[in-house]
Amino acid sequence: MIRRVAQALLPLLVLLPPALPQVHTMTEGAHRMELQLDRLDGSDWHVIDPGLVLNQGDRVRFRFRTNFDGFLYVLNQSTSGKYEQLFPREETGQDNRIVASKEYQVPATSTVFRVAGPPGHEIVYWLVTPARLTNAPPRPEPPPASKSKPLTLIPRCDDAILRSRGDCIDTSAGPKLVPRGAELPQNIAGAVSDSRELLFMRQKDTAVISSPQPLAGPVIYEFHLAHR
Repeated sequence: MIRRVAQALLPLLVLLPPALPQVHTMTEGAHRMELQLDRLDGSDWHVIDPGLVLNQGDRVRFRFRTNFDGFLYVLNQSTSGKYEQLFPREETGQDNRIVASKEYQVPATSTVFRVAGPPGHEIVYWLVTPARLTNAPPRPEPPPASKSKPLTLIPRCDDAILRSRGDCIDTSAGPKLVPRGAELPQNIAGAVSDSRELLFMRQKDTAVISSPQPLAGPVIYEFHLAHR
């Protein structure tokens, strides 16, 4: 389970590519989204591989950008099976509207994720839509007991991927399509159109999700966050 902890007033280490190349990448494809995963190391944030297997006590956050205006909803399903809404945060009254080329932090407050709970894969659901939903998804409710089962996918290190620091990389982690027939959180299941045309790429430690055609409606994808 990922628990929120208050974030101290820490200096932010900006680890973005040079300005011109970054602007160029955001113009590629009709609709494009970029995700980075940061981990707190001492007093500094460092971008990490999306497939890095995290340790108990690690503190992490997401950074998200698009090349189009729209609206964003983010939900987390912990390894214990519980759901939590990460964006927008109800306690801040923050709108879920997103603006092209602007970077958004998830969670959308001065809190971060603290990795805890049974080893496995947290599933973070990203619902992105170019237009406001007629019926906005309500906050997630606890699922029935029969559906609130812990996730059992255990992280595995890929021995074929060599890292100078000996990092454990799980290639099944990171962003991906929602499997056909997968059970979605009830509050977003009815708002999703077909996401089969989404393309998933990697640019160094940045995960790129793009659509060759402008999005005609809402799409959803998963980000598997692996931890020991």
